[in-house]
Amino acid sequence: MSLNTALLARMIRERRGGMGLRETCIQIGEISAPTLSRIENGKQPDVDTLLRICKWLEVPADTFSSSAASSEQNRREQIVTLLRGDRDLDAPTKDALLKMIDLAYNNLHH
Repeated sequence: MSLNTALLARMIRERRGGMGLRETCIQIGEISAPTLSRIENGKQPDVDTLLRICKWLEVPADTFSSSAASSEQNRREQIVTLLRGDRDLDAPTKDALLKMIDLAYNNLHH
């Protein structure tokens, strides 16, 4: 499995907010501050560490699978293509729905 380390790092930073590395590590459990710092800087964690972080983030580990991100993008493109091709909807309705779809997909991992 190829890991989307950029997404992992972003989600850790977002969840951590203003909390310090050490306090975050205590919450996650069995992870050191230097290790967490390396992960936040894009390094790939070992499997056990990834699973601990996923539990703390409350997301499944496959959230960070590059193939999952690709599949998610394909679904999004299919929905947008079908919506744009729908002749029964007027332009303002299509625009509103496209904005909702963008919001939904952009907030999937937040």
